[in-house]
Amino acid sequence: MTSTVSRKPSLLQSRIGGFPRAFWVLFGGTFVNRLGTMVEPFIGVYLTQSRGMSLAAAGLVMAVFGVGSLFSQLIAGWLADHVGRRATLTGGTVATGVCMVALGYSTSLPGIVAAMAVLGLVLDAYRPASQALVADLIPAHDRPRAFGLLFWAINLGFAVAMVAGGALAQSGFLWLFWIDAVTSIVFGFLVWRAVPETRPERGHDAPGFREVLKDRLMVTYVVITLMYAFVYLQSYATLPLAVTGQGLSTAAYGLAISVNGILIVIVQPLVGPWLNRHDPGRTLAAGMAVVGAGFALMAFVSTTAGYAGAVAVWTLGEVVTAGMGGAVVAALAPPHLRGRYSGMFGFAWSAGGLLAPLAGTRLLALGHSVLWITVGAVGVLAAVGQFVISPAIRRRSAS
Repeated sequence: MTSTVSRKPSLLQSRIGGFPRAFWVLFGGTFVNRLGTMVEPFIGVYLTQSRGMSLAAAGLVMAVFGVGSLFSQLIAGWLADHVGRRATLTGGTVATGVCMVALGYSTSLPGIVAAMAVLGLVLDAYRPASQALVADLIPAHDRPRAFGLLFWAINLGFAVAMVAGGALAQSGFLWLFWIDAVTSIVFGFLVWRAVPETRPERGHDAPGFREVLKDRLMVTYVVITLMYAFVYLQSYATLPLAVTGQGLSTAAYGLAISVNGILIVIVQPLVGPWLNRHDPGRTLAAGMAVVGAGFALMAFVSTTAGYAGAVAVWTLGEVVTAGMGGAVVAALAPPHLRGRYSGMFGFAWSAGGLLAPLAGTRLLALGHSVLWITVGAVGVLAAVGQFVISPAIRRRSAS
């Protein structure tokens, strides 16, 4: 008599096992792409120091970029459904590479504005296609784990890029543009050569975003995501101003915000499999609540250690949300509309990126505590809204 003994998967297998080769190509390309993300964090410094622009002029140019990125997600989402995931991702990354080089060599204000406008349209155009690819390739029960791994790759690559970009900028900003361009094109090349097209047949779906906007649950989720993005993006919009406004140095901000990247890289792989066993909607709500509480804590700190502690709190919330947002979008979207649903999700983040500095700086002008208590309250409100719609998301994903 023979018996079969089922072997429990190893720790490594439980975290990275079971995914198709195409996913790992996407993972590797995403990591390479983020390794080269050196221009965007330093664009304000580049415009003012290398191109001699005033703060007002640099702000206008960056606003043009922001408007472009706002529409980027909608256009790219539509293209992912109509042209294809692979073509949209590759086209966006190659166009990003070309724009990076063009911007690096532009010296006139009209040239810089034009390059920044186009760059805003194409820089993150890969995101809806990438999310749709994951939803197409990975079964529903494993999507939080897959999106979580991509989240980890993005943060690890970006952490390295920030350190390397800061050092290379001292030797000349042109290095940053070329590295960003090359890594973007490598990402697109990898996907084009090794990832199959996964777009389902379109059938007779409505053009544009009519079907997405008719989905009340998705629209509600987009609004909640916008609120959460507004909260989270204060970490780059107003947190540096708040830190230096209390007499601390920019190095203090750098030290405090570095806690974010360190914790994500270390903690997320450890807790990801455990989090993936829970309902994505409720898990996302819990993470949003912790993020809101962490930002509210900054109303009561004034030292580097205090800010680092508050950053650690909201980073733990961010780790909880890792991968869940994309998994919820994939659960809500019909297969032939995954690009557009992902585009709407990305639109919420882009809109949050525009609103965060506009409203955040005005709140900061009213007072340090006013800013962080208000931001924390918005985060908790987003968490409540997410918790309320979680049963509907669960029913949709089960249907």
